[in-house]
Amino acid sequence: MVGDYLDGRLVPYGTARGSRRALPQLITRKVVRHVEMYIIPLGTCDCLYEVVAPGVRDGSPVSLPVPAYLLRLDDGKNLLIDTGMSRLHITDPTATWRGTEMVDVLVPVMSEEDDLQKRLAVLDIRPSDIDYVINTHLHFDHAGNNDLFENATFFVQREHYEFAKDNPAFPNRYWNLPALRYELLDGESELLPGIEVILTPGHAPAHQSVMVRLAESGNFVVCGDAVYTQANFDHDSWGGQADPVTARDSALKLKKIAEEQPATLLFGHDPEQANQFHCSPRGYR
Repeated sequence: MVGDYLDGRLVPYGTARGSRRALPQLITRKVVRHVEMYIIPLGTCDCLYEVVAPGVRDGSPVSLPVPAYLLRLDDGKNLLIDTGMSRLHITDPTATWRGTEMVDVLVPVMSEEDDLQKRLAVLDIRPSDIDYVINTHLHFDHAGNNDLFENATFFVQREHYEFAKDNPAFPNRYWNLPALRYELLDGESELLPGIEVILTPGHAPAHQSVMVRLAESGNFVVCGDAVYTQANFDHDSWGGQADPVTARDSALKLKKIAEEQPATLLFGHDPEQANQFHCSPRGYR
């Protein structure tokens, strides 16, 4: 959710395997497969509004929704986009940031129902049934439950993976694990028919967003943290990003894609937008 706030190094836990080269200009394709998409709510993160949109409502508290997205593919496979905050926060909101300056900046709020395992069980899916995971990036609120999916192949940009390794702003204990298999990407590509990754750096190096093309509901772009909220666009507020200039360029790139495709942008943590879309167990096709 937020850029590099901390200094220091961590001990590495795992290794990455595999590579996929970029395929040019894939975001212009119109391939659609029969995919179902479910928006999975995984709690909220409490902070001050200036964390996501400085200069808009500074000093005002806000509860930011933390979602993941499940895609049921027409070949019977299951794909997750991001895995939310660790279930450890259900009983211990300080589990990630205890003893750091971040402990009062970002405060996870999760109920028992916000355990990703329970959210998937409602859809009759077990962690072992997940075949693929796309991480937009590896911050604690987007990769916090990666450890659940030992059967899955994870897709992350190579540059981002290398930046996040041993970096305490990306708590490695949730994702840098020997049992997990990462396929590292080198740029934009169509991973599967109708599912494409779009480079959107600025929030973090080699952050990626995901285009999902649905036959009935149309195109969606899961922004990740390339765009936190609509307020970022409305007020041209990008100072909450690690690299505001690059983040603004990436956001405008997504806006252009959304206008041309057309596509709906699903922002990373927008409380108002979260109320406009139905969540799992209802889905989109």
